[in-house]
Amino acid sequence: MADAAPIFSIREIVLQERPVVLRLPFRFGVVTLTQCPQAFARVRIALPDGSGAWGAAAELMAPKWFDKNLSLSNEDNFDQLRDVTAMAREAYLCDMRAASAFGHFARHHDAHRLAAAQRGFNPLLASYGPALIDRAVLDAMCRARGLSFYDAIRHNAAGIGAARPEFGELGIEAFIASLSPAAGIEARHTVGLVDAITAADLQERVRDGLPETLEEVVRAYGHRYFKLKVGSDIGADLARLTAIAAVLDRASEPYFVSLDGNEQYADAAGIAELMARLRESPALERLDASILFVEQPIARKHALDVDLGSAAIGKPVIIDESDGELDTFVQARARGYAGVSSKTCKGFYKSILNAARCAAWNARQKDVRYFMSAEDLTTQAGLSVQQDLALVNLLGVTHVERNGHHYVDGMAALPEAEQQAFLGAHGDVYERSHGAVRLRIAGGRIALGSLDCTGFASLAMPDFDAMAPFSTS
Repeated sequence: MADAAPIFSIREIVLQERPVVLRLPFRFGVVTLTQCPQAFARVRIALPDGSGAWGAAAELMAPKWFDKNLSLSNEDNFDQLRDVTAMAREAYLCDMRAASAFGHFARHHDAHRLAAAQRGFNPLLASYGPALIDRAVLDAMCRARGLSFYDAIRHNAAGIGAARPEFGELGIEAFIASLSPAAGIEARHTVGLVDAITAADLQERVRDGLPETLEEVVRAYGHRYFKLKVGSDIGADLARLTAIAAVLDRASEPYFVSLDGNEQYADAAGIAELMARLRESPALERLDASILFVEQPIARKHALDVDLGSAAIGKPVIIDESDGELDTFVQARARGYAGVSSKTCKGFYKSILNAARCAAWNARQKDVRYFMSAEDLTTQAGLSVQQDLALVNLLGVTHVERNGHHYVDGMAALPEAEQQAFLGAHGDVYERSHGAVRLRIAGGRIALGSLDCTGFASLAMPDFDAMAPFSTS
């Protein structure tokens, strides 16, 4: 273990992608997703002593989440994500001066945001490129120094805090030193807006042997945590929640729920009305008591304009899509929000910053409990899901939304050698079933022990030779 954060230069960044086809359509907000590309970044670093290493990271290019402009097609959204990633690549390669892993992030953060804004990209969209490259940079540093992600963060081998006042004011080193990863985590199953609740809802089966309905998911994986998508049609929302509750209420043990509005409500009054109607329904009594929080119900354009204290929502509310800047959670707290999501696509340094804020704020006052939730953006089996799981596990989050394993047929589309490499390296995280390697969920939980390994949570690597180079406009 080094006494100080190692410094290094970034010598190469390779951007690649491959297609991902969903086995089930996934409806969130204004889009129903059936396929999209997955982006990969590979980074080669060089230390002052001449040694070095390659690192890698992966992230889905989800349309209509980073930018929900309906005049843009899914392909337009994919090109936006390629563009901001290529911009970040150019920025990180234009300065060969050595810095710590965090130092490279801090050096380029503000300039990249400004350049992206000049291209018309909002802050959330702008985050995507650096978020992907920063993970690959940290992975390379960990491999070069023989460190696990957990040790690199807890011993601050990344150099977190320097050159960014947002981090320095929180006592970040004491916070990260206190972190302790768990052996496993609860998987929070997503129920999308077009997902079948029971077999009666299915018009046609996929017939791949995997669960297709909520009933089947609960039976197969034993989930106790669920994320339920809601829209702006309160009558339809209540009817759907009632159907969901009829399934979940069969459980003898407690279950836990989050509601995700995906920006579908114009104002606080809309979500407050849904919550009031929900509380009034006898059929939803148990589900209502099980709700942990409500996620980003209000469109990001107005989300921070209204003080939620004036709305009788009755549950804590978190920001997700509104979380574009490093200080957005601070602004949201002043407006009555109690939590913020962690997503690797927004940046893992931001997740660490916001987790430290929660700890600091909770230590100072007891009226409100501030918290971080762990949310998915259909993270795929392999680097993407493992790095995301390791991050939220280290930050002490006890349950995480997982949906990529449900909407995509695991690693079925990947080369067999790649599947076997991940299964062999992380046999607690994955299993082979129904003809492919896939995420293993047993008793509603994902085992994470093997993620405590050299590198950013993965001993295996994807088959980069089987991928296409990035296509940028």
